[in-house]
Order: sequence, then C-alpha cells, then structure tokens
Amino acid sequence: MPAVPSSFLLGMPFQFAMDASRRSEHRLPTTNRRSRGALVVALCAMPLFFAGCTSPLEYFGNGLKVGPDYRRPPAPVAEKWIDADDERVSSETTDLSGWWTVFNDAQLNDLVFRASQQNLTLRQAGFRVLQARAQLGIARGNLFPQSQGAEGDYFRNGLSTAQANRSFIPEPFYSQFDVGFAAAWEIDFWGRFRRAIEAADASLNASVEGYDGVLVTLLGDVASNYVQLRAIEQQLVYVTTNIALQRETLGIAKARFEGGDATELDVEQAQSILSQTESQIPQLEIQRRTVNNALCVLMGIPVEDLETILGRGPIPSAPVDVAVGVPADLLRRRPDVRRQERLAAAQAAYIGVAEADFYPALSITGNVGWGAANFSDLLGPKSFQGNVGPSFQWNLLNYGRILNNVRLQEATFQEAVAAYQQTVLQANQEAENGIIQFLRSQQQAKYLAQSVASADKAVQVAAVQYKGGLTDYNRVATLQQNLVQQQNLYAQSQSNIALGLIQIYRALGGGWDLRLDAPPAEHFVETQMPAVVPEPLKIEPLPIVPRVIPGPELKP
Repeated sequence: MPAVPSSFLLGMPFQFAMDASRRSEHRLPTTNRRSRGALVVALCAMPLFFAGCTSPLEYFGNGLKVGPDYRRPPAPVAEKWIDADDERVSSETTDLSGWWTVFNDAQLNDLVFRASQQNLTLRQAGFRVLQARAQLGIARGNLFPQSQGAEGDYFRNGLSTAQANRSFIPEPFYSQFDVGFAAAWEIDFWGRFRRAIEAADASLNASVEGYDGVLVTLLGDVASNYVQLRAIEQQLVYVTTNIALQRETLGIAKARFEGGDATELDVEQAQSILSQTESQIPQLEIQRRTVNNALCVLMGIPVEDLETILGRGPIPSAPVDVAVGVPADLLRRRPDVRRQERLAAAQAAYIGVAEADFYPALSITGNVGWGAANFSDLLGPKSFQGNVGPSFQWNLLNYGRILNNVRLQEATFQEAVAAYQQTVLQANQEAENGIIQFLRSQQQAKYLAQSVASADKAVQVAAVQYKGGLTDYNRVATLQQNLVQQQNLYAQSQSNIALGLIQIYRALGGGWDLRLDAPPAEHFVETQMPAVVPEPLKIEPLPIVPRVIPGPELKP
C-alpha cells in the first residue's frame, strides 16, 4: 500500500507526462507525431499502477489480475492427541461414512437415514447451495457483454408552422420509425470479474461445506438423542424395579408396626422414600417426551410418540476402542473447517475486486439500427445507422473511498483467517472432549457396575434382616436410596460412553459423505408422513477438497 494518498501520487506522473509532451514538441519533428503520441500514452499509463496497490510484476504474475492471489492460511494443529498413548485410541485413519453402524442398532440406522432425507434444516442448507451456484453463474456471465438488448420506437412528430419558420420546414408533421441493437462490454483488463468469479466459486464450495456441516451435526444430534432416549428408558426400568422393592419394604414396615415390632417412624420413613422414588417417574417421562419430540423434528415429521415405531430397547453398546487418526486430519475431514477456509478464499478475491476500482474501466460500446420516416423504408440500406468504439470511465478524486474500501476488504479477510484458525482450535477441543469422555466413561461404568451389583445385594440382605428384626429401618432406607442413585449413575455412564464416541465422530466430521450415495430403501421405517413435506432435495456432488489458488501467500 502507498504511504501517501494515491491521488497525490496520481498527479505527479500526469504532470510529468504533460511536461514531457510539451518538451517533445520542441525536440521531435512534426513528422514523428505518431511516436510522440505513443510516448505520451506510455507515460500516461504509469499512474495506473501507482494509483493502485498491485505492482506491475504482481499484476502479470497473477495472470493480469490486480489484488493478491490466495493461499491457504496456516492453522494451529496439535501434533498428537493427549491420549494418543492409550491403547484404545488408534492413530489409524478409518472410514467414517457410516460411523453410527458401530452400535449395531437397527432402529438408530433407521432414524439416521430418515433424518438425512427429511430434515428441513438440511433442506434449507441445500437450497443455499443452489443459491450459491446461481450466484456463480451470474458472476461468470459478467465476462461477456454486460449490456445487450434490442430496442425500437415510433414517434409522430409535429413542428411549428409559424411564418418565420415555414421556409425551413418541408413537412410540419412526419413519422419516425427506429429499430436497432445496442451492446456494451467492459473488458476485464484488471481482473475485476475474474476475481468475482473466484469469490463466487469459493462461496459455492463454502455453501457445500456448510451443507455437509449441517449433515454432520444432524447425524450426531439424531444419535445423541436416541442414546439419551434409551438411557432414560433404562432409568425408568431401574426406578420401576426399585419402587416395587420399596413397596415390599413398606409392607414389611406396616406389618411390623401392627405387630408391635416397629414404630410408626419406620412406616412414615418407608412411605417417604417410596414417594421420593415414585416422583422420579414424572420427571423421567418429561425428559423422555422432550427427547422424543426432538427426534421428530430432526426427522422432519410432526411430533408423535415414537414408542410405537422404536419400541423399547437397551442403551446402544459402543466398542471399547476407536480410530481417530491424527489431529491434522481435522483440516481435511471437518466440513466447518473447510467452510471457513473457503470463506477466507472468497474474501481474498474481494480484495482484488476492490482494488480494480483504482483503475479505469475499459469498455467497447456500439449500436446498430435502422431509422426512417416510413415503415416501408425502415430496413432499407439507406436507413442503416450505427456506431462502435472504445471508451473508458475512471473514478478520479475518489481514491479516499476506494482506498478505504480496499482496507475494509483486507480487514475482513484477516477476520476470516482468524475465524478459520479459531474453528480449527474448536475442532481440536471438541475431539479431545469426546475422547476423554469416551475413555473415562468406560472406567466409570466399570466401577458403577460393581457398585450397583453390591448395592443391590446389600438391599436384599438388609431387607431380610429388617424383616427378621436383625437391623433397623435406617440402614435399609440408606441402602435403598443408595441403590437408586447408583443405578441412575450407571445408566448415565453407559450412555456417556456412547455419547463420547458420538462426540468423537462428530468432531472428526464423520458422516457428511452420506450425501454422495442415496440410502437404500430398507433403511427406512414406514410412517405416515405429512403431505406438506416436499420430495427430498437432490444435490449434485461437488469437489470435496477445497481448491487453492496458487500465488503469493497473504500472511495473517
């Protein structure tokens, strides 16, 4: 960027060219005016590059385009995972296109494929792809004559017939017919339109990555809600079992109270514990209905009770190990990371579009047509008229606004680079969170399984001892409450294993390539769909790996 205002630099070469032309009039013979004119043109062309931000060397190196060429910005990526030394974490690269199948749950497969075809948020993202594709077509169209059209008119004219003017008017009333074609073509000498195409192309790729990102999120949300649904159902089973056990204990307390072997305190305490456990059922049913409703929306159907479709089932069982590759794979796998990188590429192209305003717009304009007073003579050879020639338009004295617009686009590009780098960091964080949850939840579930088994046995022993009068009810109550708590924690830990694995696959960007292949019909479950849902949107596959335009790197 120039250190002084471009308008000031612009005036110096112009003044120099004018002075040189004046001096040449005294030095060059009049027979060499053509050479003198070429010298003046060459000197006048010097301000073009002084006025802008692109040097002649960079202009030719960029393929006759002003503005910087784009290269992928550097990204902060960890060398390895924190738990890379754990034997359950493999650094091998694996196929994540159907990661949900590792749970071996047919109902989950049905939900995933149904949501991928019917989700309305995904459909919105698909239409954004179509919008971006249309914008690219518009940008490409600007390479051709930007203004072209046919025109025609008819006028009935009347002129004054005053005495002073009569001698000049052979016919006071006459007709005029005109028809023709006009076109204007701004030549992309500075690369304005080609940079706009680069921006539109990168934006299209970003919209495709956005679609894939929505798909990855959708599949993760469906699987997570399904796991939560099964975990809540398991908790309901545990609570129902404990209620039956506590009711039996309450009956024992009442019998002992009536027999004089216990006080009323045992009865009331047993009733309190039973009511407390029963109160968990409405809360769990609220949670189950909420998750059920979320699954309906994710599948793009009106809210209904999915129990008739899904039935009841166990918490999905996850494998004990997972292949996560290396952190650098996030740059290749994650659609949101690739989307941010493509947005930065689009913004880099807009810098060139803004810089093109420093230079004159060179155009070729012309029109051809026919005009006559009589319609029968309209297309005659003598009625032909037309013109064609070059023109230019140069926004002089506007360099403060143009310069600040360039600065605006550059600052926006730096923001896009920072957003890209931040997205990489967040992707690494999400993957690490999923890994630690997956690994540590396995240990937690192991300990809780032992705790639940011991607590269940302790409750049974205590109930027998209380019935035989060998222990007081306080110990029975404590053990029963502990059993309820441990069973709830155990169900949560089992679901946390699956949720941790889902988080890993989501963080790694797994599942977006589902859009490349239509799911087979056997993956669907028959339900009554609303008539307002349109046919699934078909999106043609586009290049998955972002394209990088070669050229000097823009350092953030």
